[in-house]
Parts: sequence; C-alpha cells; structure tokens
Amino acid sequence: MHHTLSRIRSTSALSENSFALLSDELERLEVKKGTIIIREEKFEDAFYFLESGVARASILINGKPIAIWFGISGDICLSFNSYVYQKPGYERIDILQDAVVYRIKSSRLHELYLKHADLANWGRKIAEHELIKTEERFISRQFKTATERYKALLFQYPELIKNIPLGIIASYLGVTQVTLSRIRASVK
Repeated sequence: MHHTLSRIRSTSALSENSFALLSDELERLEVKKGTIIIREEKFEDAFYFLESGVARASILINGKPIAIWFGISGDICLSFNSYVYQKPGYERIDILQDAVVYRIKSSRLHELYLKHADLANWGRKIAEHELIKTEERFISRQFKTATERYKALLFQYPELIKNIPLGIIASYLGVTQVTLSRIRASVK
C-alpha cells in the first residue's frame, strides 16, 4: 500500500482524520493480467490506485484496442466521464501485468468531498494532475514525431518497454509494428 498512500499524501495536504477516512475506504484487490477493470460504454463507480503492475487505457477502433495511456505503480485509473458526470465512459482500462490495486467507490468519494473540504481539495488536485497529463499526451500526439514519442516513452516508462507487447506500444504511438521496429533500431 506504500505507493498508494504516498500518492494520496503527496497530492494535497490532508488532515489525519481525512487521511484515515480515505484509507479506510480503500479495498485491496489482486488483479490478473488481462482483466478489464473499467469497461467502455458503462458507468463505472470505481476509482483505482495502481499499487503495482501495469494498466492500459484504450479506445476500441474497429474492434481493436488502441492504447491512449499507460498506468504504473502510483498512478490512478478511472473513467473521468463516470467520475465527473456519472455517465458511461468511452475508454477501457485493462491490466497488462498482474497488479495490486486499491479501489474506492467514486460515489463514496463524492460523499466524503461534501463533508471534508480538505478531501474535496485533494480530489480537485487529482483531477488537475490528470488534466495536465492528458494535455501533455494531446500535445505530444499532435506535435511530436513517433520517434520523439517513443523516446519519451522510453524515458518515462523504461520498464514498460521491456514488458509490454510491441503491438500495444505501436498502437499507443499510432504506428505499425514494422514502423516501431525501425524506430527502435534507430534509437539504439
């Protein structure tokens, strides 16, 4: 639970009472590779902290998952459409390596926000942090080459590159596996 508690504490100042309330709501789950924890086109009342393992968010295009982001230890996994609007989300989040996650119901989290201002601020900070990450991914996809995005992926997630199938990495970069092989050869 180390990474999860560190993420909770580092996001925003919480009173000991609020920290305890939040911690008490967390449910530990061991999740096997291949498990879908967030389903597309469904309302998901869950907010996950990824303690260990790797997760992938993807969008289905013609029945094929196209990776839009990866999550590693310390990251959160949720459908923002479900979290913010209580509506079905558009992404699927699945586990790429066996993982330990801590889950809290989003509805319970919103109840805590109403009662504890420091928890509401914490939730706002989480949303702001995720918005910045989304903006960075958007800018990267719009203005960087596939090679530049691959180098950034290598820098940000060095272990991920070693343990995730190349087809998934290629889908994230928006290239074919053949192009990814060329990129990898040129980067070495």
